[in-house]
Amino acid sequence: MAKEKKSVFFCKECGYESAKWLGQCPGCKEWNSFVEMTQDSFKRAQKAGAKTSAINIAAKTTPTSLSDINLEKEDRLLTGMNELDRVLGGGIVPGSLVLVGGDPGIGKSTLLLQVCQRLSGQKDVLYISGEESLKQIKMRAERVGGFSDKFKLLCETDLDIITETIDKVSPDIVVIDSIQTMYKEDVAAAPGSVSQVRESTSILMQIAKGKGITVFIVGHVTKEGTVAGPRMLEHMVDTVLYFEGERHASYRILRGVKNRFGSTNEIGVFEMQETGLKEVPNPSEFMLAGMPEGASGSVVTCSIEGTRPILLEIQALVCRTNFGMPRRTAAGIDYNRVNLLMAVLEKRLGYQLSECDAYVNVTGGIKMNEPSMDLGIVMALISSYRDIPVPGKTIMFGEIGLTGEVRGVSKVQQRVAEAKRLGYKNCVVPEANAESVKGISGINIIAVSNIREAVDVLFNKNNI
Repeated sequence: MAKEKKSVFFCKECGYESAKWLGQCPGCKEWNSFVEMTQDSFKRAQKAGAKTSAINIAAKTTPTSLSDINLEKEDRLLTGMNELDRVLGGGIVPGSLVLVGGDPGIGKSTLLLQVCQRLSGQKDVLYISGEESLKQIKMRAERVGGFSDKFKLLCETDLDIITETIDKVSPDIVVIDSIQTMYKEDVAAAPGSVSQVRESTSILMQIAKGKGITVFIVGHVTKEGTVAGPRMLEHMVDTVLYFEGERHASYRILRGVKNRFGSTNEIGVFEMQETGLKEVPNPSEFMLAGMPEGASGSVVTCSIEGTRPILLEIQALVCRTNFGMPRRTAAGIDYNRVNLLMAVLEKRLGYQLSECDAYVNVTGGIKMNEPSMDLGIVMALISSYRDIPVPGKTIMFGEIGLTGEVRGVSKVQQRVAEAKRLGYKNCVVPEANAESVKGISGINIIAVSNIREAVDVLFNKNNI
C-alpha cells in the first residue's frame, strides 16, 4: 500500500505555514486565506525560492559607497497618454516594475495594448499573453490602431521560455498578461498559486532591474478588490495601478495606490469607446454632464485628486420609510461617513432623519472619500428633506465636524478657480479659508463657520 503523502496548509496572503486548516491566519489576520499543498511540493517551492534569493545575493555582494553613485535626472519615457503619464508621475521610469490591477473586462489589456501601440514607434515592445491567442490579440489590436514592426507578440506561460525570449529580443518594454497564468517548472504548484505568483514576480523584477527593461504586469483582483495572490506582490513592484469603474458604464478611473517615483494621489480618467480607451482631459465637465436644473437634493462640490480639482454632483433622496428600520444607501462615498453626517444633522439642526430612508449618490460612478465633500453631502440631504433646490450655479465644499462646524480644507484657490472656469457664480467655503480666496474676482465667495449658517444662506435668506 502506497504511503499517503502529508499535506500542509499555508496562507496565500503572507505564506504562514500550518499543519491544519485555520479560518484566520495568525500572521496577517486574513480570513479564509489558507490553501492545501503536499509537504513535498511545499518544500520544493521553498527550495526554489531560496535558490533565487541566493542568486540575487551573490550577484550583489560588493557594497558601494554613496558618493560613488552617479545620480542624474530621471529620464522618463512618455507614453503619449497624458492621463497615464500623470498617474505614473510624469512618464515611465526605465527599469521599473508596474502592476496594473482591476476587475475582469474593465480594460486593463486594452489600456496596455494602446500603450504598446504608441510606444512601438520609438521603442521595441514585447507583449506576452498567457490568456489569448495571437489571432485574438490581433483582433483587439485592429480596433486600437496601427502598430509598427517593433511590436512583437508572444503567447507563452513558461517563465524559462519567456526569459530566453527576452534575452534574445532585448526589448525596451515588456507586458505580461497576466501574472496569474505564468509558471516556473521548478516550483511544484499550479499557475496562479501563491508560490508561482511570488516566484514569477521575483524573476520579472530581476529582469527589470538587471537589464533596465520596463515591465508591466496585469494582475487579476479578488472579490474584495485586491490583487489576487500574496500581499507581498504589491510590495515587490515599484508601482501599483488600479483600474476602477463599472463594466457597463463608459468611464474608467485609473488610480495609483503605490508609486516609488511619483505621487499616489493622482487619477486618470478614460472613456471606453469602440476603438479603445479615450482620455478625458476635463473630468469636471464629464462628471457634470446632464445635471438637472432646479431639482432638490442635487449639489455640486469639489474634490482634489493630487493636483487636479474635480467638480462632482452629489445627489440625495430622503423620504419617509415604510419599514421599522430606515434604509441607508451610499454609492461613491463612504457609507459610515453618510451615517455620521446624518447624526450631526439630527443633533445640531433637529431634523428627524431617523424616520426617513436616505440614498446618497456621487453621479458618474466615481468613488471619492475626501472630507471636503461633507458640506455638499449635508446640503444635498437637507435640500431633499425640505424639498427646496439649492440656488443655481452654486458650488460648496468644507469638512463637517461633530459639533456642526465647517472646517477648512486644502488647495482652496484651485477649487475656486476650477468653479469659476466652469461658470459657477457662487462658492460657499469654510470661514477659515475665506482670506485666501478674497482676491478672486468674478465669483461670489460666501464664508460659513457652521452648518446652520450654510442652511440660512442657501435655503432661508435666499440672498444668492
